[in-house]
Amino acid sequence: MAIVAIIGRPNVGKSTLFNRLVGSRDAIVNEFSGVTRDRHYGKSEWNGKEFTIIDTGGYVTGSDDVFEKEIRNQVSHALDEADMIIFVVDTADGLTDLDKEVANIIRPHSKNIVLASNKADNSEREMMSAEFYQLGMGQVFPISAINGSGTGDLLDEVVERLPEEAPKEESEFPKIAVVGRPNAGKSSFINQLTGQDRNIVTPVAGTTRDSINTHFNAYGFEFDFVDTAGLRKKSKVHEDLEFYSTLRTIKSIEESDVCILMIDATVGFNVQDVTIFSLIQRNKKGVVILINKWDLVENKTTNSIKEYEESIRERIAPFVDVPMVFVSVKDKQRLLKALDITLKVYENKNQKIRTSELNEFFLPLIDRYPPPATKGKFIKIKYVTMLPKPFPAFAFFANLPQYIKDPYKRFLENKLREQYDFTGIPVVISIKKK
Repeated sequence: MAIVAIIGRPNVGKSTLFNRLVGSRDAIVNEFSGVTRDRHYGKSEWNGKEFTIIDTGGYVTGSDDVFEKEIRNQVSHALDEADMIIFVVDTADGLTDLDKEVANIIRPHSKNIVLASNKADNSEREMMSAEFYQLGMGQVFPISAINGSGTGDLLDEVVERLPEEAPKEESEFPKIAVVGRPNAGKSSFINQLTGQDRNIVTPVAGTTRDSINTHFNAYGFEFDFVDTAGLRKKSKVHEDLEFYSTLRTIKSIEESDVCILMIDATVGFNVQDVTIFSLIQRNKKGVVILINKWDLVENKTTNSIKEYEESIRERIAPFVDVPMVFVSVKDKQRLLKALDITLKVYENKNQKIRTSELNEFFLPLIDRYPPPATKGKFIKIKYVTMLPKPFPAFAFFANLPQYIKDPYKRFLENKLREQYDFTGIPVVISIKKK
């Protein structure tokens, strides 16, 4: 996807615009300048075209402040990476010397630049936006990021000028992304299977910066491996390359069929692992959890594996129908079993169930266990079908869908999993108007 970077001096409303464009509250918004020190990233879609948005910290020049230096570095690298720039200025403050400095920094990059004059909340402010034509960057788009006015015209211009997306090369083989925290053993896992030291392996966390594709054809298996850079906590993302490693990891997850989530057994399943698992789940990808370095865990008992699994399932609930394999990559223990389970998860993800079969199973079940009545109204589900999605998604048609709550949806999902094998696959249950 094309990448659009939001650039501007501090406190002009870049993060508010970012939240508006991605439809979330991911970026921290505060009235104090310099709050955004890391780059945030998200997806936006307009007029059928999808693109990635990067929210950068405010650009400050001539300062020795360590955070401002980092912000300058981040903006500089965002400029290098982006296909287009939204340059945000503040209508309320008017044209400042710092705006002019930022404009001078942007110009040499020869990027598509769209100038957005933010905080144009009324007709008087819109007129004041004309001042920014002095920057010589073409049309000025008056917007209000906080209430959304003018953002439609801005997005029309952005998608009109975005480069055409290159067609994806579809592989006939399953795509397996190997993801996890740095130094969990992802590169060693692929090296052991392929017999090649294609991926650099060192005891230093974060050696792998880019995603590396490896075609695997051995032991009766054939698929494309993607060995990704390790996902770090945001507080650990200090180096400029770390941001792009994280971005490419996320893209690898998006483009995969199944993700192998590598866990370092000596460290445990921590908050960052939960975050990565949630990212896989949100993207509706299959998942297999590999607990690596199990041979290094001390004081194991006969119940250690069971207790370890239960502790993980507590952290990933309610999606707990996930296969786990305890491996030692170094000693080549249970690696082929891990591949066998990964392939089974891929098959689970791609199974299709006929509508007639679904209704034969679900309708008698729903008659026996109907949704609870709400406000004296009885809810009836008359029909169920599998939707044409690249992941298992099911639509239940009801007379009063608004009254069917999450607990009953989980009941339907649990019964679906009991009847059909969706192990390792997130399942989407939606209730629609009959």
